[in-house]
Amino acid sequence: MDLNQTKQKMDGALDSLKKEFGGLRTGRASTSLLDKIQVDAYGSSMPLNQVGTVAVPEPRLLTVQVWDSGLVKSVEKAIRDAGLGLNPQPDGQLVRVPVPELSQERRQELAKIAGKFAEQARVAVRNVRRDSMDALKKAKSDGKMSEDEQKTASDKVQKLTDETIKKIDEALASKEKEITHV
Repeated sequence: MDLNQTKQKMDGALDSLKKEFGGLRTGRASTSLLDKIQVDAYGSSMPLNQVGTVAVPEPRLLTVQVWDSGLVKSVEKAIRDAGLGLNPQPDGQLVRVPVPELSQERRQELAKIAGKFAEQARVAVRNVRRDSMDALKKAKSDGKMSEDEQKTASDKVQKLTDETIKKIDEALASKEKEITHV
C-alpha cells in the first residue's frame, strides 16, 4: 500500500476541481473561460487555443487573435454555441468577446454548479480512501501487515482524506466568493 500513490490520486481530484472551476464564468474575463471550446477547423474539431491566441486586454473583454483568417467564422460560431452566454464580435482576424455582467440569479446558479463540482471531487477523494482502506485490510488478512501497521496506515489515509476535503471546501468557498462578489 503506497501512501504517495493515494496522495497523488487525491491531489488529482483537487486539480480536476480547479480546472472545472476555471471554466465557470465569474463576470471577469479569464482565458480559462474559453479552454474547453472546440472549433471546427480543417475538417476536424480542434481546441480554440490551437487556432488562435486568447488574451485578456481588459477585465471585461477577451480577444482571440485567429491565425488563419478563414477560421474567424468558425471561432465566432464555436464561442457563441458554447453555452457560456458570450456574444463574440469579429473584427478582421481578431474576435472580441465582451464578458457581460452576471445577474444575481445567474450568480446563484453558478454557485450551485460550483457546489456540485466540489461534491464530485469529495466523492472521488472518498473513493480513493475506500480503495486504500480495502488494500490495507487485504494486506493485513494476507499476513503482509500487522494490525498495528494497518491501524497506523489507516490513520494516515484518513488524515490525508481530511486534509484534501478541507482543501476542496476552501477552493469552493473561494470560488463562491468570487462568483457572488459584484
